[in-house]
Amino acid sequence: MKKLKIGEVAKKADVGVETIRFYERKGLIPCPSRLQSGYRQYSEDTVTRIQFIKNAKELGFSLKEISELFALRVKSKAKCGDIKKKAEAKITDIDERIKTLQRMKNALKKLVSQCIGEGPIGDCPILENFNA
Repeated sequence: MKKLKIGEVAKKADVGVETIRFYERKGLIPCPSRLQSGYRQYSEDTVTRIQFIKNAKELGFSLKEISELFALRVKSKAKCGDIKKKAEAKITDIDERIKTLQRMKNALKKLVSQCIGEGPIGDCPILENFNA
């Protein structure tokens, strides 16, 4: 199996070198072997793993949750239903965040509608609301 340098992994996975080092420190990707010169030697599996992380992050999973998904993936007694439960929990979390964002949006719209956009800043109803 061909070994890759960190820059090659970064390019193939479309991430920065620092992202790879960060994932390494967090234990999301295995520590690579090193050449005598100190250069890291990654396997192609590292690219696949980083792509998994990126895809899971795009769906809202935190790095901690992604780590849990990896743990389930290698657990011999884990079932597809275990992953489904994690995904359903993430959907619930996203729904709650959407509700929170909608409340924030509505509150800001109300404040914006109360502001005529003229006059001294000390009379701004938006800023006054923040002081309440």
